[in-house]
This record gives sequence, structure tokens and C-alpha cells, in this order.
Amino acid sequence: MPDLDYENQIEKYEFISGQHGGYYRHDFIDHAYLYNLYFPPEEVFTCFKNKIHDLVLNYPVAQDMLASLVGKLISQRPEHIAVGNGAAELIKIVSGTIARKIVVPVPSFNEYVNAAPAGRAIEFLLEIPSFELDVDKFAARIIEAHADVAVVVTPNNPTAMAVPKSDLIRLAKKLAGHDCLLILDESFVDFVHDPDQVSMADQIGTYPNIAIFKSMSKAYGICGLRIGYLLTENDNFIKAVRQGIHIWNINGFAEEFLRILPDYRDAFIKSCNQVKMDRDKLYGDLMAISGLTVYKPDANYIFCRLPDNGPSGPELTQRLFVDHNMYIKHCQGKTMPDSDRYIRIAARTKEENANLFQAMGLVLGVNNK
Repeated sequence: MPDLDYENQIEKYEFISGQHGGYYRHDFIDHAYLYNLYFPPEEVFTCFKNKIHDLVLNYPVAQDMLASLVGKLISQRPEHIAVGNGAAELIKIVSGTIARKIVVPVPSFNEYVNAAPAGRAIEFLLEIPSFELDVDKFAARIIEAHADVAVVVTPNNPTAMAVPKSDLIRLAKKLAGHDCLLILDESFVDFVHDPDQVSMADQIGTYPNIAIFKSMSKAYGICGLRIGYLLTENDNFIKAVRQGIHIWNINGFAEEFLRILPDYRDAFIKSCNQVKMDRDKLYGDLMAISGLTVYKPDANYIFCRLPDNGPSGPELTQRLFVDHNMYIKHCQGKTMPDSDRYIRIAARTKEENANLFQAMGLVLGVNNK
């Protein structure tokens, strides 16, 4: 049952477009937020139900044990891990208190810049119209600015494009010796076709100037549990981050999830494979819309440029919601030219994606190719 009564669908849209969560309470199809619809399995919820008294009544564990739980999951040593109340907590600590000067390629996830004090963040524009990262130009800008933190989100949000691992290794080498930590946000890496060929987690021992950030909300479908972590062999950096984390930053439900998650490794991989299949089918369908530029996705969402002679991103987003009760994300306000011409569509189930494709064709008023 919706939380609020609305006079009409436009009023509902105006309310929803100002929110940052709680969408499930308002009865619409959410193609905006980016999470795995096929995980966790029902057994996980049964476990929570069976232990709910202990989880509610008792203090959860603190950072050392949390790091051990994540370390078991990702086969890494706990002293190289810090666990946050979502990656957002870790980003706030780094951008807000640790970084003296941070450089972020844009468009990207806004929180790295938003969390930085005024004057401490530098935005580096990606190549247009490819939205690819030129790591040589990026490194030069970082060094010129004497930045002590640089960020690469890969796959990127909103473009859904991953940076080749060879480019990231080259970037890490270029920044070595310049007192700059390179953060690689891999929150969507589980949705690339071969995560091991993209992730830099196996390089942390070779390059102590890198740190992997990962939100678990997206791939594991647990937005409400709020778990994120960082992985690095940079002892000074991880010590500084841990000093910014309060003693009980993760609740008992999140702790229990980390404890049982290794038992569901196969189910997780299967769920990610299903997401990839659904996304690839949606990508193929969207390619058939005349005039729509569709970027090949490496994540569980698709980045598109709208035709110049049709509705803008905000207009399309509102019409899809008002006429079809579907919500996508427009990119107006992102740092890039013509931001109002771009949209980001989260892949859902095969049937829901097909319905969105049909609705977009109707709103755009174009024929399939």
C-alpha cells in the first residue's frame, strides 16, 4: 500500500523525483535504481526470520571481525579491508576528511565530488562522445593538480562502461611516486562478462597506491542492509579510513548476511549471469529504436543519448512515469555537454524490460529500425 495519496500521477512523479530511496512503497516499476533482482535467495530471509530476536537485541561485531567476514568472502587478508555502512560511508570519510585534493572523471557517481569540501574536488571530463577515459591525460591532470586522491569508477555510472585493466595498470604506474592514491570503484564489476579480467583486486600487492572500493548493495541486491568495503595494501590509508568509522557502523542483519554469504556463492554467480542476459536482451532491443544512441553496457544498466528532435531526458522520464508508471533516470545535471539528452535505464526482468522498450517507443514516437 503506498505511503501517500496523490491527486494524480504528475503529483506522484514530482514527489518521487525528489526522493533517494523508499521507492518500493509507492507502486511503480523502478528502472532507476541499480540492483540485482535475483539475489539474495529466499533462504537468506528465512535465516533472518529465525534469528531476528538475536539480531535485534544484541550489539553487532566491530571492524576487525567485519573485515574478517569480508576477507573470507573475497579471499583477502582482513588487515587490508575496511567495512563501511555502504560504500557511501567510506566515500564520505575519504572525500570529506582525508583527501586534500581529489580528481574524478565525469560524468560519474556524484558522491565523490559532493562529499568533498568546497574547492577540493576537480572534475576531469571524459572523452566526448565516446565517454572513454584517456588515462594518460587523466594522469597528467592529477599530477599537475598535485592531487593526493584520484577516482575511477569502473564500470562507470552512468555510462556503464568499464575501463580496460591494462589502462588501469598503466595509470597506477604513472601515479606511483606522486603521493596519490588511486581509488577504483568496482561496485558493478560483477556484471561485466569476465569480472576477473576487469577487477584490479589481484593487483593490490603489486600497486600499494591503489584501493578498491565496492558497494555490495548493487550486485548482492541488499540496498537496505548498507554494506560496502575497501581493499588496499596501503597501510596508512586504511588506518586513516578506519579512524573515521565509528565502532558499531554495521547492524546485526548486515553482519549476519556477511556470515552466511559464502554458502550462496554459486547462487550469486547464477544470479549475475541472469542479470547479464536480461541486460543484453534489453540492449539489443534499445538498439532498434531509431535515432537512439545506445552505449554497450558492462554493468546492469544502459546509457543512452536521445534523438535531438524528440523529448529531452527529463521530459521522457516524466512521460514514462505519468503514462506508464515506469521510472528511469535522466542525466540532466551531470557534468557533461548536453546532459539533458542522456538517460540511464536499469535492467530488470525480461518481461519488465520488454514493457519498458515498448513504452519508450510510444513516448519517443519513433519506429523500430
